[in-house]
Amino acid sequence: MSGAPEGSVLDRLRGTLIVSCQAYPGEPMRDPDTMRRVALAARDGGAAGIRAQGLDDIQAIRGALDVPLIGLWKDGAEGVYITPTARHARAVLAAGADVVALDATDRPRPDGRPLAASIDAVRAAGGLVMADVSTYEEGVRAARLGADLVGTTLSGYTPATYDRKAAGPDLDLVERLAGALDVPVVAEGRIHSPGQVTRALECGAYAVVVGTAITHPTTLTRWFADAVADVRV
Repeated sequence: MSGAPEGSVLDRLRGTLIVSCQAYPGEPMRDPDTMRRVALAARDGGAAGIRAQGLDDIQAIRGALDVPLIGLWKDGAEGVYITPTARHARAVLAAGADVVALDATDRPRPDGRPLAASIDAVRAAGGLVMADVSTYEEGVRAARLGADLVGTTLSGYTPATYDRKAAGPDLDLVERLAGALDVPVVAEGRIHSPGQVTRALECGAYAVVVGTAITHPTTLTRWFADAVADVRV
């Protein structure tokens, strides 16, 4: 594994912006070299870290950048599909990620093994784990099991939290986890403005991940196109 070379990864991410560089299957930007270029542009704009999906994308970005890299592997389309097993987690680490992001919700995993198996696999290989959670209880459990960071990534995206999927980030969850955990809490999910980044840090976030609002032009265009359509109606 080739990682970020200077200083500890966590130290380099403290109080910073992490940019998620991902494209969905079938989209024009769904290409490792395109994501590499997007990551380079984000770095040049001030991103201190990158979050990337897929082994090819992780390898391409790792070869181009020396900033901390959070990697994940989406396998499937429902349930637990963000780095769902220890096998996926080891592969993400081998591709060059410094931190492996994985689904740490309380839903059953596709291989039937516990969350601890994935966390232990990454840590045994010398990597760090970012636990993507949807609830306070899941965050507490993930930290207890050895996760190095806890992210609010999945709040609003699981059956237990659909009612919390507001237009903006779940800052209540950020603040509650930050006040209870000894490990860093990362704010992620529906962060669409610099003001929301500032507020997340004020709520105790160790770092903030922004994706769609920076790196997904299809969604950005749709926001503006919808505004035009509303006026024309």
